[in-house]
Amino acid sequence: MSDREPLRRRVPGPAGPARPGTGQRPGPGARPVRRPGPPRPGAPKAIRLGSPRPRLRLIGVALTLVLLAFVVRLFQVQAVDAGTYAAKAEQNRYVGQVLAAERGEITDRSGVALATSEDAYDITADPTMFTPDELGIADGPEQAAALLAPILGQDQDELVEKLRPENKALRYVKLASRQTPQVWKQIKDLKSALAKKAESDESAANVLAGVLSVPTSKRVYPNNELAAGILGWVNAEGRGGGGIELQLDKRLAGKDGKIRYAQSGGRLVPTAGSAETPAVPGSDIELTIDRDIQWAAQNAISRQVKESAADRGYVIVQDTRTGEVLAMANAPGFDPNNLSEAAPETLGNAAVQDAFEPGSTAKVLSMAAVLEENAATPTTHVVVPNRLHRGDRLFKDDVDHPTWYLTLNGVLAKSSNIGTILATGQLGKTQAQANKVLYDYLRKFGFGSHTGLGFPGETKGILAPPDTWSTSQQYTIPFGQGVSINAMQAASVYSTIANGGVRIEPTLVRGSTGPDGRFTPAPEPEKTRVVSEKTAKTLARMLESVVDDEEGTGTKARIPGYRVAGKTGTANRVDPATGKYHGYTSSFAGFAPADKPRVTVYCVIQNATEGSYFGGQICGPVYKQVMEFALKTLQVPPTGAEPANLPVTFKP
Repeated sequence: MSDREPLRRRVPGPAGPARPGTGQRPGPGARPVRRPGPPRPGAPKAIRLGSPRPRLRLIGVALTLVLLAFVVRLFQVQAVDAGTYAAKAEQNRYVGQVLAAERGEITDRSGVALATSEDAYDITADPTMFTPDELGIADGPEQAAALLAPILGQDQDELVEKLRPENKALRYVKLASRQTPQVWKQIKDLKSALAKKAESDESAANVLAGVLSVPTSKRVYPNNELAAGILGWVNAEGRGGGGIELQLDKRLAGKDGKIRYAQSGGRLVPTAGSAETPAVPGSDIELTIDRDIQWAAQNAISRQVKESAADRGYVIVQDTRTGEVLAMANAPGFDPNNLSEAAPETLGNAAVQDAFEPGSTAKVLSMAAVLEENAATPTTHVVVPNRLHRGDRLFKDDVDHPTWYLTLNGVLAKSSNIGTILATGQLGKTQAQANKVLYDYLRKFGFGSHTGLGFPGETKGILAPPDTWSTSQQYTIPFGQGVSINAMQAASVYSTIANGGVRIEPTLVRGSTGPDGRFTPAPEPEKTRVVSEKTAKTLARMLESVVDDEEGTGTKARIPGYRVAGKTGTANRVDPATGKYHGYTSSFAGFAPADKPRVTVYCVIQNATEGSYFGGQICGPVYKQVMEFALKTLQVPPTGAEPANLPVTFKP
């Protein structure tokens, strides 16, 4: 037997009283109800679960509030502030750039390019791509600038400032303008190398990823210094900075276009929001200049300025029948392809911008007035003493001489100041009347007025009203002192005489060809009769004596086989730095053939300091060289006629 108690058989007994709360009565044999005793030591306590409904309600309220906040915010973004956020999104996503119009060409009269444009690139950047968040490094702009500075030829610190602007939202800056394709290729190759390194090395950053380019064009002058004074140049902004480039900038420049595109990581992303307005190319400008004649003129004046150690010089060649300028050369000049090396005083076009006293080349105007007013004829006798007292001055010629017995033609041939004063004194009964008549002719020939070229910076010279002329001016203006002009004005005087007394406004532009390919000729120049055809022809014969007669001052301008009309000039020069007379203005003006004029040439050399300073000696040879070349280029044959051979002197 085990330790357990023996089983006892349960015998139903009489039913006891019912258990409370059970609804049962104790029946016979029912087991007595056992009363609960005290809990056993160590038994777990009973856990009573609470109702879950309050918790669910709390969670539901919280979720409802969160969803409501999202709905309110969504409503604000999509309805209330939709426009503002859309604009900000587009601002951050889209980039707008200007599409530079292709600048028109400038050509000579034969279509040879004098100024053209080549493909180039504006180097730009997106500063937001150089931030520490974007690159993962703090010195992205410094590293990029160090790589770009030697390629672009710019200061490294300036590049850093552009790549790290104060405006943190700025998406576009221009690092350099109009760079060659070779420069952009260098940058692209460097970008590619950095990109490959960044792919293989997570610690490396492509600091040039934000450097971009915009296709544009660069102005190029194929002939370097040739005609630079006429052409001018284009500045860093792509606008004309001088000459024809400035004068006709609007027609040459065309109209820029615009492009708006989405970009990511410095790359173009095609989207529906992109837009482009194409640029309209500029018009091509055809000048009256002949490149070959321009070369001959520039070569001749450059050589003489150098040999004479002069400050500067200029030559103008003009078609006497049309007024078209065939050449306008300056020395020293400049290369518009490399303005950084040009001396400031060489920029511009001195042939129309310098004002100077013309000296004896202006005597032809005095003779024109005397002839037109019938005050004298070419054979009128003029007795020229060694000195002439007028007003408060004693006048002389350029050389001492005994009394000369000259004809009016001889006064011009020998360039006598005294003889000119005596001749112009016959223009009126009084000196005041004579002054007024001479002044009127000077104005008719273009003195004191712009030439009509419309060239930037052109001077109209100085011609005071006759009632303000000083005592000395009354007698110096007839021989070209006390009045100032530019070289184009002087050339126009001789072209007027060569054209039978009709002045034609000089022109530099023949016409333009628009983007549609249609050529539009320039407006016809204004024509004005200044003196009669008879007077003009008489003056031409008188000017021949200056060159052909052994008594003349312009014998070095002779051209074998051609009849040449010309006039020398040697004037006291006003130093622009001091305003006082210093040195000389040497000149020669004329046309050929004298009896059937086709070409006018005018040469000026300022302040020759080595060798001769007389106009006939240093400008006469330049005139001859340029005139010979022009006549051959234009295929102008000699007329074969004999010169007039008007008398220079007379026997008393």
